[in-house]
Amino acid sequence: STLKTEFYDRKRWPTRDAARQAVAYWIEAVYNRRRRHSALGMVSPVDFENHTSLTTSRKEIAA
Repeated sequence: STLKTEFYDRKRWPTRDAARQAVAYWIEAVYNRRRRHSALGMVSPVDFENHTSLTTSRKEIAA
């Protein structure tokens, strides 16, 4: 899996709790922001947000 190859196996964790906390952070801060989501039209949340804010700015300028 992406989590295992890109993150978990690259470090030696001192405790299970440290590993759990780091994995939770990685999922929220890295993976979910990069991964394409079907609910967003198969774009990543970062790309969706960038497109939405750009579109909103253009509409505000036009108004």
